[in-house]
Amino acid sequence: MRKLVASVIKELLLLIRDWGGLAVLFIMPSILIVIVTLIQNSTFKAVGEAKMPIILVDNDKGDIAKIIERDLKSSSFFEIVSSDNGKMLTEHQARTWVSEGKFQIAIIVPAGLSKQINTRVEENVDKILEQFTGEESNQENTEVENQQKWKPQEIVIYFDPAAGQTFRNSVKNTIDKMVAEIESSKVYEIFQEKMDINVAQELSNNSLLSFKEIIAQQGKDAVIPNAVQHNVPAWSLFGIFFIIIPLASNIVKEKNSGTFIRLRTSPVSYTLILTGKIITYSLICLLQFSLMLLIGIFIFPYLGLIPFDTGNRLIEMFIIALCSGLSAIGLGILIGTIARTQEQTAPFAAILVIILAALGGVWVPTFIMPEFMQKISVLTPMNWGLSSFYDIILRNSSLLQVYPNLLFLLSFFILTLWLSVFYNNKRNSI
Repeated sequence: MRKLVASVIKELLLLIRDWGGLAVLFIMPSILIVIVTLIQNSTFKAVGEAKMPIILVDNDKGDIAKIIERDLKSSSFFEIVSSDNGKMLTEHQARTWVSEGKFQIAIIVPAGLSKQINTRVEENVDKILEQFTGEESNQENTEVENQQKWKPQEIVIYFDPAAGQTFRNSVKNTIDKMVAEIESSKVYEIFQEKMDINVAQELSNNSLLSFKEIIAQQGKDAVIPNAVQHNVPAWSLFGIFFIIIPLASNIVKEKNSGTFIRLRTSPVSYTLILTGKIITYSLICLLQFSLMLLIGIFIFPYLGLIPFDTGNRLIEMFIIALCSGLSAIGLGILIGTIARTQEQTAPFAAILVIILAALGGVWVPTFIMPEFMQKISVLTPMNWGLSSFYDIILRNSSLLQVYPNLLFLLSFFILTLWLSVFYNNKRNSI
């Protein structure tokens, strides 16, 4: 036990003297978790709360265009810009401003839109009424001519070239819904005029269907998902895996400085040396995770963010953090055992952690990855840890429900540790 305590103290002294390693372990994750959460939270607010200025060019001057303008103005997403210094904007000016990036959207309402829609709707209503009354229209030839002349009117939407496809689809869907509601409202109006009846205003204006959004969670202690709940476990896990860099570097440093040879010639087993490293870096992982939680709980509110809610799952979260830390420690020991120089170790370990984070879903959610990338993602230790955190925090699962991922993490730790011992024994036997 005395030798094990001495080994742990030795590892702690190596870490304390390595200021760069301490910065990687504590300062870097702390900065990342704050910056990324602030950026995502601001993005969500911008999408959900701020109004986007859009250009509206009304070449129609009819009732349909007025309804479109009214609905856009009443929307919580758009702010209408139709003039410049009191002068009405033209389509050419709108297109120029959008192409230059001054505005992201410009909507052009074509001339004659209201007249053609009203005429078309009235013709369709007349046909329906004829089916009920049995009367034949005396203007059949006129209708055929009107149908031949009729061409669908296009509401032109100019988009900023930098606007993404998802954003463009969202805007188009919003305008399509608005136009569909206008068309249905016109049908009601024409029916009322033709049949000389009064339909209740609620019947013609109110939607018959609506959507109710419910987060599918079980249990009374379920936590409402937000940017904070997603980012704290994700970037805590990212920071935990960065423990690979100082751990592997210290192992290489011991080999190159001759410290490892002196340890092996002393009455200390290789297993004891590794156990000291595992205990030390496990404590560092738990300390690191605690720091991330404290930042989420106490610092975030001062930055205008929602405080991180553990949802009475603190013990489960620390167990997941410990298992994730062990898998990172095993990988760090393996890299340090195989690598020969620190110049090899640090860049390789850093790039490997970034790749694991990208594959594991820390940067990009796995469900939007290509199918073959999703299959690769489930084979990475960072994905096992992140999925366990999300199941516990956001899906209100229990440890029994996430135990497969925990077994994967522990199996990965055992496998990498065994490979390290096997490689070390084989190299020393040569």
